[in-house]
Amino acid sequence: MSGGDGTRTVRAGRHTVEVHRPDKVLFPAGEGGAPEYTKGDLVDYHRAVAPFMLPHLRGRPLMLERHPDGVDGPRFMQKNTPEHYPEWVGRVEVGKEGGTVRHTVCDDSATLVYLADQAALTLHRWLSRTGQVDRPDRMVFDLDPAGDDFEAVREAARLVGELLDELRLPSALMTTGSRGLHVVVPLTGRQDFDEVREFARDAAEVLAAAHPDRLTTAARKKDRGDRLYLDIQRNAYAQTTVAPFTVRARPGAPVATPFSWDELDDPALHARRWTIADAVEQARTRPWAGIMNRARALGPARRRLNALRG
Repeated sequence: MSGGDGTRTVRAGRHTVEVHRPDKVLFPAGEGGAPEYTKGDLVDYHRAVAPFMLPHLRGRPLMLERHPDGVDGPRFMQKNTPEHYPEWVGRVEVGKEGGTVRHTVCDDSATLVYLADQAALTLHRWLSRTGQVDRPDRMVFDLDPAGDDFEAVREAARLVGELLDELRLPSALMTTGSRGLHVVVPLTGRQDFDEVREFARDAAEVLAAAHPDRLTTAARKKDRGDRLYLDIQRNAYAQTTVAPFTVRARPGAPVATPFSWDELDDPALHARRWTIADAVEQARTRPWAGIMNRARALGPARRRLNALRG
């Protein structure tokens, strides 16, 4: 329902959300035929994707990437939840050096709609949950190419997947909506961030040592050359990764989208393969079906990894 003052009233679950200026363009039409999308389009996408996106958001502190004037305007990263947010929007107080931060938590579709109204285009989530913020239940390998070479990303994903299979760890794939892919491993939450990051670093170094011409763990860009960077830095307390099914602030509104290992060989696949126009259709295929319920502790995998390292 639309109001005469440039607002639209949206019912989402148990709450009603006022969407202000729904016709405001957030993604202008661009070169190469990139379509225009408005705030109203983002709201509609969030409502449609909510059943698939919320399981990946519930109970997790968020950092919000907001673009009040659209992707061509200034952006800011919001960690603290403003006082004016509705009382039904979730919050969690977590410790930081010298104090605390009150992060937003998105537990329902109304909050997703409200965040769209706030022009929070991209939702960055913690890898841990509010009950155990120091113990991640996800491990992420971020495959970051030197340029826009997606074949290098595809090849690196295969190598990471083969190693994880050898370590008997389940894994899932997601486009970032930018240039690369994420390989996501579900964990039981028994290890703390330091242990998980050390495991991810050691695994990445095994791969980089085996393929030194193609892969690197060098944090500095100048040390990477043309090699793909195996980034494991997100596996740390208070760090975030883009949430599954979140929109990226790029022309055409690409979406960070889960897909199956079988789809890795699809010639049409690339980091911006899905957008808000078709990501919900992809979500309905449930590409991660069952994988996130197969969480593992890292103890047995650590022993196998140590054996590989000699």
